[in-house]
Amino acid sequence: MHHPGRRKRVGLFVPCYIDDFYPKVALSTLELLEAHGFEVVYPEGQRCCGQPFLNNGLRKEGARFARHFVATFEDYDYVVAPAGSCIATVRHRYEGLVEADRLAALTPRLFELCEFLHDVVGVEKLQLKHPFPHRVGLHNSCHALRELRLGAPSELTIPHFSKIKAVLSRVEGITIVDPARDECCGFGGTFSVQEWAVSAMMGRDRIADHRQQGVEIMTGVDRSCLMHMEGLARRDGTPMRFLHVAEILAGRTELSDD
Repeated sequence: MHHPGRRKRVGLFVPCYIDDFYPKVALSTLELLEAHGFEVVYPEGQRCCGQPFLNNGLRKEGARFARHFVATFEDYDYVVAPAGSCIATVRHRYEGLVEADRLAALTPRLFELCEFLHDVVGVEKLQLKHPFPHRVGLHNSCHALRELRLGAPSELTIPHFSKIKAVLSRVEGITIVDPARDECCGFGGTFSVQEWAVSAMMGRDRIADHRQQGVEIMTGVDRSCLMHMEGLARRDGTPMRFLHVAEILAGRTELSDD
């Protein structure tokens, strides 16, 4: 329930791999939300959204995580996560796993970070204080592009738009570069394990595309995709940095989470 005069409460959901490997992304998200006037709460009882199970058809196992997620976050005004794939999982794969009325009440309040900044805060109202004078390549992850519709997929004949680019464009000095081809990086969760050779080739193709565009740094809203390509770049000795969008927006770009 919304109460006039009080700050809206945001439940911050931090995906497993960000919690384990890239905590700076979570801190950046927290700082951005607080800087725009929201009361941010990190529910300590939160767990995985269940995506690894649901992607592999393990609905019974995934249902336990789905019920826990809804119970944990349903009382907040908004739920925000710095991860397109996790938000897409809740929106598109929880049907039939949780009571329909509870899921229907939660889903409209559930946002990926850039989506939240674009749709709820508003691009013109963004207060971004950290310049980033670099040539940055934008990787559009599949879940964010084709399930959350944060941009126009290349296979659809619709007017071009990009909520991620609109938000990033508010950063002083940044130059945003689109790759020549709009393709999957090959991560795909367990796909990168089961079909590792194909996955690696797809990732290297994405890196090469950005390199040909003169990109110094690659960014996106899914750190899992960036993690996949960053591993390939390091292995190949490719001089490219990988930063989550939240890190650029919050100015946490000087150090990595190594």
